[in-house]
Amino acid sequence: MPEVAEKWRFRVAALLLLPLLLLEVAKSSLWGSGRRYTPDWRSLDSRPLPVWFDEAKFGVFVHWGVYSVPAWGSEWFWWHWQGEGLPQYRRFMNENYPPGFSYPEFGPQFTARFFEPEKWADLFMASGAKYVVFTTKHHEGFTNWPSPVSWNWNSKDVGPHRDLVGELGAAVRSRNLRYGLYHSLLEWFHPLYQLDKKNGFKTQNFVNVKTTPELYHLVNSYKPDIIWSDGEWESPDTYWNATGFLSWLYNDSPIKAKVVVNDRWGRNTSCHHGGFYNCQDKFQPQSLLDHKWEMCTSIDKNSWGYRRDMIMADILSESEIIWELVQTVSLGGNYLLNIAPTKDGLIDPIFQERLLSVGRWMNVNGEAIYSSKPWRVQFEKNASVWYTSQELAVYAIFLRWPENGILNIISPITTPNTKVRAHSVLSKMHLFLKNRQGFSPPPVFSRFLPYPRPSEVFPAPSQHGTAGHSLCGQGHHWVPHSLLLPADLNARNPGGSEMG
Repeated sequence: MPEVAEKWRFRVAALLLLPLLLLEVAKSSLWGSGRRYTPDWRSLDSRPLPVWFDEAKFGVFVHWGVYSVPAWGSEWFWWHWQGEGLPQYRRFMNENYPPGFSYPEFGPQFTARFFEPEKWADLFMASGAKYVVFTTKHHEGFTNWPSPVSWNWNSKDVGPHRDLVGELGAAVRSRNLRYGLYHSLLEWFHPLYQLDKKNGFKTQNFVNVKTTPELYHLVNSYKPDIIWSDGEWESPDTYWNATGFLSWLYNDSPIKAKVVVNDRWGRNTSCHHGGFYNCQDKFQPQSLLDHKWEMCTSIDKNSWGYRRDMIMADILSESEIIWELVQTVSLGGNYLLNIAPTKDGLIDPIFQERLLSVGRWMNVNGEAIYSSKPWRVQFEKNASVWYTSQELAVYAIFLRWPENGILNIISPITTPNTKVRAHSVLSKMHLFLKNRQGFSPPPVFSRFLPYPRPSEVFPAPSQHGTAGHSLCGQGHHWVPHSLLLPADLNARNPGGSEMG
């Protein structure tokens, strides 16, 4: 009997330990089987990109800081005024502010008085975005959180007297959106940065006292899903101790399993190293890359920060935004669209309207965007048809309404069992798909979605020569549409842009 009891005790103990063992296995799988990354680019670049980022596809960028107070020219106001001494900026200051007025005096006017993070988060969610990237600090050095190394030049001590990073993060995450933090490595006029610059970046006074402590504080305090680095272009990654920070981030930080970083970690790293590539602002490759990338762009084509001299001609149209989104995703990228709040914390109606228009389009066509992969052909040559794919489907998104209501698609090859479903089509059109004997008769669509409503449609960008196309003479303007094609169209077929 003692032997039987001992066996049962062993079995019970084993059963109790099993969940713990399974948890450790799960952790090991999630964190790359316990692999550690050394502080060099070869090791760091071998880290797999967390899957969530590629699946998200669309994010909202928010530029907000003291530059939102003068709100003129761009977010580089301070540099253009006193760094470069541009005459139009000097004239603006002479005409609108008293003699001797200094840039730090804008700080108390950055009030964020009407900032309601819950309303912002509602808007971002309605846009269809899956992540938000918020500026913690731009090149002016003002921090939107109580940085312990930015005394009297942060949003807790000056202006709003609030932790803007923390408040927005809580609202965004309560809606199951990912939260990323933009952070500028450099600060134009910080005395220690200017000293290091004078020394040819052979000293690291600014890095040791300011940049590195702030990066660690942001990670440990807010646990961001993305660290969106910027301000790297004047000095090499060795000056910034970039590989040392990233090895800690990937190995020992509280966000090591989920965090994603970009490529701006030194003047030699852009488009070469990092979790995903930005390469440059508004980067638009013309073919499929072998590395994950993101296009960041701004609704205001001339500025990332809010400016009072913005006019409608400077604003991306709804159709331009959809064009960029579709082409970016078809080529394997993510699309990060920027808005710029006012100094009071209000989001201009034109920015709201543009975000909501993307959300309406995504409500219908999101199936072709979220979690999609590039197809073997990304676009049709000499046509405005772009492709994405899922496991069981291929999506053809056409960006111009076809002439005579006839859409010829060359790359997919149909079979007698092929079925095609149309999204966001206002009226019937003829579709010709190529089969092994030539062009097939138009298939019967399984459903039509009456979207967009007449009040929501918009013309195509005029530079593409498609403005004013109507839908079967009903007076409705062009809007991008998508077609769902079955996965059996993956058979090899010459033409289009092949995946390399």
